[in-house]
Amino acid sequence: MSQLLAGKTAIILGVANKWSIAYAIAESYRREGARLILTYQGERQKATVEELGQELGASLVLNCDVTKDEELAALVEALKGERLDAIVHSIAFANRDDLSRPFLETSKDGYALALEVSSYSLVSVSRALSPLMTEGGAIMTLTYLGSERVIPNYNVMGVAKAALEACVRYLASELGPKGIRVNAISAGPIKTASARGISGFSKILDGVAAVSPLRKNTETAEVGDTAAFLGSHLGRGVTGNVIYVDAGFKVMGLPTPE
Repeated sequence: MSQLLAGKTAIILGVANKWSIAYAIAESYRREGARLILTYQGERQKATVEELGQELGASLVLNCDVTKDEELAALVEALKGERLDAIVHSIAFANRDDLSRPFLETSKDGYALALEVSSYSLVSVSRALSPLMTEGGAIMTLTYLGSERVIPNYNVMGVAKAALEACVRYLASELGPKGIRVNAISAGPIKTASARGISGFSKILDGVAAVSPLRKNTETAEVGDTAAFLGSHLGRGVTGNVIYVDAGFKVMGLPTPE
């Protein structure tokens, strides 16, 4: 069987550890024959991501803090001569305090930070790297149902994800004429390091597994394979969409009696 992504190069921003969604996407991309480029943020993450890059067979592992214009420019310079076929944006952040207190008490600085890192960074990354997608390609990001429904303790991150999804639609419209597709994957709750920062997260996991049509939680590999589909020729007609990989939880209104 031929590999879906053979001959393609993908840059994945946001691989933090083996349990991250971005790592699962990288695994799916590698399995399907893609050449991988990974980024890390600062010296604190460097050794970890370089080690993960070795395990994944990544061709390059580069530094980039997406909130710093000079580091984005340095990333573009480091990629000079490269052709990118896929960009995976798996970056989000909010202050723990703003996730643990009522949304009404979100700080102004915390609100701005969550929107900059979790939403605006997709715009800045797309602006910087899309010129390297000389033969078209796919840009994708990760979102969550908290963008459109109230999820306990998701708070300002829900607002940031709503803005992220709006960015996907506008970027899809503007980059489409260049053959570049832009989509978001809305994964169900997954036990990642970042998710543990949400108070009561284990209850959310239990609730989703009990109610979702498939009666299970989402697996990172399911998200990775959806990302591989979007980055491949099979996803050539899909852009501007939010694709739910959540065991069907999105469709449920009330729990179905057993």
